[in-house]
Amino acid sequence: MKKVFWLLALLLVGFSSLPTQAGSHPTRTNRAGNPNIAPKNDAEGIQFTETSWKEVLKKAKAEKKVIFLDAYASWCGPCKMLQKNVFTKKAVGDFYNSKFINVKMDMEKGEGPALSQVYPLEAYPTLLFIDGNGKVLKKVLGYQSPEDLIAIGKSVKSASM
Repeated sequence: MKKVFWLLALLLVGFSSLPTQAGSHPTRTNRAGNPNIAPKNDAEGIQFTETSWKEVLKKAKAEKKVIFLDAYASWCGPCKMLQKNVFTKKAVGDFYNSKFINVKMDMEKGEGPALSQVYPLEAYPTLLFIDGNGKVLKKVLGYQSPEDLIAIGKSVKSASM
């Protein structure tokens, strides 16, 4: 019994000393003190539009573009990995910035809870491709590599033409 206790204690100490994020990924803190994924302002990666959902739909309709919605939660590890390792890649940004209206939405804050009623989620991250009328064209769950995300985007573009 003592061995089990010490093993658990050692594991807890070990996990509590691990960094919550690799590297120096920028975070911001909301009013509740919870870390939130901060959008990077790098010109290389995906540039996410920061406006109301109503305006995003209007813009998508006017520009005849599909919306790429990253539906995430601030506590989600794979969501943070997408933000750090995929959305920041030049090739991903070049493709998505030219073809889609890109939106990130914390589905537990702001407009997110209302939006999750319209677009029910099964897991985080959920990547949604939505037309200007609000119809989901494609739904992808989980972490995607940069190459896979570009391939998915290409399949959505060819199907929506």
